[in-house]
Amino acid sequence: MAIRQKCNKKRGALLSATLSLVNNQGFHAAPMSKIAKMASVSPATIYIYFENKQDLINTLYLEVKAAFSAHAFKDAHEDLPVKKGFELIWYNIADFKLNHVEEAAFLSQCDNTPMIDEDSRREGLKHLQPLLDLWERGQKEGIIKPLSPFILYAYTIYPLAFLTLIQQRNFCQLDNKMLQDSFLAAWDSIKV
Repeated sequence: MAIRQKCNKKRGALLSATLSLVNNQGFHAAPMSKIAKMASVSPATIYIYFENKQDLINTLYLEVKAAFSAHAFKDAHEDLPVKKGFELIWYNIADFKLNHVEEAAFLSQCDNTPMIDEDSRREGLKHLQPLLDLWERGQKEGIIKPLSPFILYAYTIYPLAFLTLIQQRNFCQLDNKMLQDSFLAAWDSIKV
């Protein structure tokens, strides 16, 4: 058991170091040697856990995406009315972006750069399925506009990345009123 825990600790340290380096210096400025040094392991140790840098980045992406999804869909269930379900998910996503800043920043970077391979990107999209299902149900019920899920995401979820970024830069404070206004704007953009 102690050996397994030690292995998980090293793997976790490598993922954590990668997250920090990619966020602070970018994908290309995060060589394996820096990742190993920051994780306090030898460079050869990385290859025990990951095939190469792409595998390390893809693994990190999928693990962060899974954590994001678990947070986003916490307490959500199919019995909720569409607006109530969307509101719950939207606020969970806002909470994740506000309280898991490193992970949210990494996911934003992944959305805006080609550093994640297409197979991992497709796998990551599967984590959004409960939201896509909710929107589809809302469209069938005539509550949500018959738009592509990509458009729905762009108008409702993507603005949260901008809002959390401007809060981090101290341009505004996302207090309860601003979050409520943001949710209502998101809902108004997609409701029929």
